[in-house]
Amino acid sequence: MAKIPAFSLSGSDGKTWSAKELKGTPFVLYFYPKDSTPGCTTEACGFRDNLARLALRGVTLLGVSPDSLKSHATFIAKQDLNFPLLADTDHQFAEKLGVWIEKSMYGRKYMGIDRSTFLVGANGAILQEWRSVKVAGHVDEVLAAVEHHLAV
Repeated sequence: MAKIPAFSLSGSDGKTWSAKELKGTPFVLYFYPKDSTPGCTTEACGFRDNLARLALRGVTLLGVSPDSLKSHATFIAKQDLNFPLLADTDHQFAEKLGVWIEKSMYGRKYMGIDRSTFLVGANGAILQEWRSVKVAGHVDEVLAAVEHHLAV
């Protein structure tokens, strides 16, 4: 089973988050393209509304995008988010996980985040991953996987 690669990213909560720091704790990392856009807002609010269900299993939730901490702060305040957002402004961590990809919109090619989520066990092993996520129903899929992989 693959391990989550080493990372160290600044969080909206003022902490520096790293794989080393999270050792011993299961966590969900979800990568999203941009703060305050419709799909990203829907996804973030879905996680916000279900955070207690993750917490019951001892799971930490972290959102990751290339946005700045300032942008994250605005997004968190506007949507009343109750979990940290990490700033991967140079997209190095996204690249390590293969979620920084070439995208295309209206015929224009550009690099961006492939909306993806990773469920990581307390030992750092990636228990399940979702790539090219469709927002509708995704939070429920993650919650079901947490129940399955982290049953008490």
